[in-house]
Amino acid sequence: MIMRPFLGKRIAIARRNLALCFPEWTPQQRDDVLAENSRMAGIMIIDMAISWWGSEQDLRKRVKFEGLAHIEKALQQGKGVILLTGHFTSLEMGGRLMALEVPIYAMFRPMKNALFNAVMVAARERCLKGLVPQDKPRSMLQVLKKNAVVWYAPDQDYGSRHSVQATFFGVPAATVTATSKMAKLSGAIIVPFIPRREKDGSHTITVLPALSDFPSGDDLADAQRINGIIEQAIREMPAQYFWVHRRFKTQPEGKGLFYK
Repeated sequence: MIMRPFLGKRIAIARRNLALCFPEWTPQQRDDVLAENSRMAGIMIIDMAISWWGSEQDLRKRVKFEGLAHIEKALQQGKGVILLTGHFTSLEMGGRLMALEVPIYAMFRPMKNALFNAVMVAARERCLKGLVPQDKPRSMLQVLKKNAVVWYAPDQDYGSRHSVQATFFGVPAATVTATSKMAKLSGAIIVPFIPRREKDGSHTITVLPALSDFPSGDDLADAQRINGIIEQAIREMPAQYFWVHRRFKTQPEGKGLFYK
């Protein structure tokens, strides 16, 4: 094992999330996935460095793409593409590898550590077309108007404001409605993609077909649809999701109830 970053509170959060999402598993099954998830998180740190400073030639040797034609087809409509994904342990590498084939912008939330944030921003700006601050949605709309591709992961709990209570693995989860709103305002096409790390250390980037009839006009239905896409990917590789986030923090009855 390279390292075990899920210590103390974080490993408790991850264990709780796995219990909520996979109640049918035995405790041993969940512990096994948690151990592998911890290993994948350690590898994620190394992959992050490689994605930021590795050469394009070396990166191309470690990736296989599936479904890139879905992005090309979506761009033909001239409204921009929201490249939708989740917080997987190969998140950083997945974005960098995608940028080898498609010029992309990325929506991001600044890190609390100023030094790390500066390093992260500088590295991403070298690799990507540009960055879009999460707290400036108008910037994203401006980028989409250029018929650009924007990486976006809406699968975290940002509180009850601008969210609906869709379910995630059958559990109520505050889910932002921004995806629907940005698609409605811009006309952008939603194209999901899933980054996966293979056993041999290579990566597979799978681009799924664009969502049809989206947005539907029903924020809850749209949020549920997005959660379902991410949930399906997690079921196929449960050890490669970032379980340490308090995904179920905001509940109808109050905050933090599942994590006390």
